[in-house]
Amino acid sequence: MGIKKSTKKFEKNRLRDTIDRRREFSKVKQRHQVKDKKKAKNAAKLEEAARQESEKKSTSDAKQDASFADMAVDDFFAGGFEIADAPAATKSSKKQKKDVAPKTGKRKRMEEKEEVDMQAGTDNDDSEMESGEESDESGSDNLEAHKDQLEALKDKDPEFYKYLKENDAELLAFGDHGDFAEIDELSEAEGEEAPAAKKSKKSKQREETDLMPEKTLKMPVIKQWQKSMLSQHSLRATRQAVLAFRIAAYVDEGDNEDRKYTISDPDVYHQVLITALEEVPKVLNYHLPVKETAGGKIRVTLDSKKFKTLTPLIKSHVSSIHQLLTTLSDAAALKLTISSIEPMLPYILQFRKLLKALIKTVVGHWSEASNTEATRITAFLILRKLLVIGDAGIREAVLKASYEGVVKGSRNTSVHTLPGINLMKNSAAELWGIDQNISYTTGFTFIRQLAIHLRGSITNPTKDSYKAVYNWQYVHSLDFWSRVLAAHCDPLVEAKAGKQCALRPLIYPVVQIILGAMRLIPTAQYFPLRFQLTRSLLRLSLSTGTYIPLSSALLEVLNSAEMKKPPKASTLRPLDFSTTIRTPKSYLRTRVYQDGVAEEVSELLSEYFTLWTKNIAFPELALPVIVMLKRWLKEVSSRSSGNKNPKVSQIFMLLVQKIEANCRWVEERRAKVTFAPRNRAEVEGFLKETKWDTTPLGAFVKTQRVQRAERAKLLESTREQERQNKKKNKADDSEDASMAEDDPSDGE
Repeated sequence: MGIKKSTKKFEKNRLRDTIDRRREFSKVKQRHQVKDKKKAKNAAKLEEAARQESEKKSTSDAKQDASFADMAVDDFFAGGFEIADAPAATKSSKKQKKDVAPKTGKRKRMEEKEEVDMQAGTDNDDSEMESGEESDESGSDNLEAHKDQLEALKDKDPEFYKYLKENDAELLAFGDHGDFAEIDELSEAEGEEAPAAKKSKKSKQREETDLMPEKTLKMPVIKQWQKSMLSQHSLRATRQAVLAFRIAAYVDEGDNEDRKYTISDPDVYHQVLITALEEVPKVLNYHLPVKETAGGKIRVTLDSKKFKTLTPLIKSHVSSIHQLLTTLSDAAALKLTISSIEPMLPYILQFRKLLKALIKTVVGHWSEASNTEATRITAFLILRKLLVIGDAGIREAVLKASYEGVVKGSRNTSVHTLPGINLMKNSAAELWGIDQNISYTTGFTFIRQLAIHLRGSITNPTKDSYKAVYNWQYVHSLDFWSRVLAAHCDPLVEAKAGKQCALRPLIYPVVQIILGAMRLIPTAQYFPLRFQLTRSLLRLSLSTGTYIPLSSALLEVLNSAEMKKPPKASTLRPLDFSTTIRTPKSYLRTRVYQDGVAEEVSELLSEYFTLWTKNIAFPELALPVIVMLKRWLKEVSSRSSGNKNPKVSQIFMLLVQKIEANCRWVEERRAKVTFAPRNRAEVEGFLKETKWDTTPLGAFVKTQRVQRAERAKLLESTREQERQNKKKNKADDSEDASMAEDDPSDGE
């Protein structure tokens, strides 16, 4: 029997609210029960103290009566009506009250306040821990009741229980772990099991005093924690280090006066971070060793008592790391903090909500253009580790977050941010090849979104509808998918893996979307965008061996009015097509823009034909393009109606010569074959052993690449020199301004 319609409707509309209400009700109910039990326990203690006091009083009264019984009447009256032993009884009563009152009053409240204050600033769902030993004892009955309710839910509504188990396992695991007090018990138990010599009572008290410092942290205390964690793998010292690390992470959140520790020295703050980030994972690995298989899978014993006891410590530490990542700006500290996440990953795989928040933050640093390359690579390694050791749900979350990071990080594209964007796209492309089945289903959804945006711009044309497609984020998204498919659909990679790539079916929709996007607005102002998308298709065709017709899109550029009409003179700087998708209006119809477009079209056409320079059908492939180019050259070379730009004509005349030379070269070798065109194996193996750069067109393209690389290097050195000059001029100006402020003028 399938799931009822009402159940589906409930899961879709009201399930999350119901879960939240149950959580809140459970927390409120638990707090009330803890409060009632505390009141009952305090009342019982007061009653017991009163009973003991009354017993002592009755005993003293009996003694007093006995003393009166031994006295004569004359002695009684001679004593001046004094009550026997009254001062002693009063003193005893005062002493009793002094002993009883602190036991149930102020001291207990101070302990509870300290435990509550230690938890300020942490996530309520992921790192909330019960405060004090009393709350642990009094809350145990409530936890048992909660477990009974969950067991009843399992019998009453198994489908809903199964849904909770799959989507919110932390709710079902409510109360399975202890608080930080259990860590001390575990540490004491391990200290008893250790074969070390027994410590004296004084030395033990001295050690506890060292591990429990005053409110203001000092460097010797941190060093003592670090020493205990290194030499003894002390959980008690680890607990204190985690608490101090939490306070350091939330140091800017306020309410510092009510916290257990305060950090006022920057050196102490730095040492707390170093100790927690470097030593806590080592202590956890000692007590909860991580076992890794040959396939990269990891295994941690999650059902052990020790793991359940250490769960609050693990969640608190990771929550503090997450908070620290949102506030750090120093590159070295940021890199250290991100790298400290890797050894903690096996322990937090089951805490999905905490893990998803951490993934989002790490992706934010990975896609942030202002971060250093080392920091971004470190964040990428964390994401890659999660994809290797995580299950299907975690992998899908990482892939979605990485794609969103690519889209977000490519919003602003300039000559300074472009290398970082390319680094981000290349590293993300590697992530999408780890689990190709999940990558296919997830990637199909994102590619479909790109197609929907394009279709909306075509079917519902408005004044601004094209802006959903003609922007840097859309262009970089298409380029990213071309990189993903080029990296993992390579025939050599597939042959090495022994199977076809699961992402190969995505090649066709990606190519269709790119071809549709480049022709959406076929005006001269968006020629740079067309060139950007053409390069993406060239990369895809080169790596996958897929034939993609690109010559027609490039010939459309040559046949536009921008390239056929005479340009006007201009002193503008040449346009950088690598960081431009929309040409400024000041460049249109200028000679510098016409020359730049001609160079781009010539380069892309030569790169396109280089892909098939050894193909047996190259002469037939190149013939229509040769005819069109010769016809176009004839038109633009006309004295009456030409563009009067000999530089452009020379560029394409040279290209036609190289293409024709390659056609003749292929025909000469094709004339010697003995197989028919229907023999596919022989056709595909034609000139297979020949290197592409030994062909006439290949040698020409190789030379052009070297020249472009030299020009790019020279341009980059010029830009760097300009930046240095600007910094120097700014420093000189500031120095002159300071000198002018220091020296008074002669007129004063």
